[in-house]
Amino acid sequence: MKTVLVTGASSGIGRATARRLDAAGWKVFAGVRREEDAAALRAGSSSRLEPLILDVLDADAIAAAAERLEAEPGGLDGLVPNAGSAFAGPLETLPLDLFREQLELNLTAQLATIQAVMPAIRRARGRLILISSDGGRVALPYTGAYHASKYGIEAIGDSLRQELAPWGIKVVLILPGAIDTEIWTRGEVVADKMFEESPRTRELYGSQTDKYREFIHKVAKDAIPPEKVAARIEVALTKPRPRARYMVGLDAQVVARLGPVIPPAIFDWVIAKTMRLPKPDADS
Repeated sequence: MKTVLVTGASSGIGRATARRLDAAGWKVFAGVRREEDAAALRAGSSSRLEPLILDVLDADAIAAAAERLEAEPGGLDGLVPNAGSAFAGPLETLPLDLFREQLELNLTAQLATIQAVMPAIRRARGRLILISSDGGRVALPYTGAYHASKYGIEAIGDSLRQELAPWGIKVVLILPGAIDTEIWTRGEVVADKMFEESPRTRELYGSQTDKYREFIHKVAKDAIPPEKVAARIEVALTKPRPRARYMVGLDAQVVARLGPVIPPAIFDWVIAKTMRLPKPDADS
């Protein structure tokens, strides 16, 4: 029986992935932060699915999860370090503790989890499936911290793919576009608090960030379900020769492929027009 650890399985992509792989016959270790999340995940799942209380910002919790996985005689066939968050706010006034938290959760904690379970991955010659984003190839205004973390995941994925190739351990990056999850809703709560506590942010960026929110809400209406991402993750785990990257959603394919090759001045103008932001100053 194939085994996999999926972190951030309380909701969204992580939960959809845990349920899909469970239904496909995998032994799924599902990392969640609270016991109530574990109970909700058990409901409707098979007895193969085993929730693990795992806060990826807690080194002891990561170590405990790795110890549990070491007890699996065949090792670990797959790791999907999916836990993450998204904070919005202009970089000029974004509190540095929020910036650090974004990088810690979306980037450093991912590597910490990978390092902890690599012995189990090596025993099974398993796979690492990293969750990037079209936001790991193209950056938009007011989500610079999130983009920094996803650009970092892209770099980690590329480096690990090359470093682990001699052992036959495959590393795959998944790049979703707009997905119907709670990540941006939770991020808005953080952004609201920041605006309340930062008069300078309100003064300089109030009207622009309002338009940004309108744009995000519009995008969310057309977001695809996380189950589509889960389906692509299953392909990445099971295909004999998986691609280095899988893009999920038409928006991801357009943005990730075309964004890097469009001249910056044109790209900035298009983004400003699309998001109804002030146009870039042509003389600057």
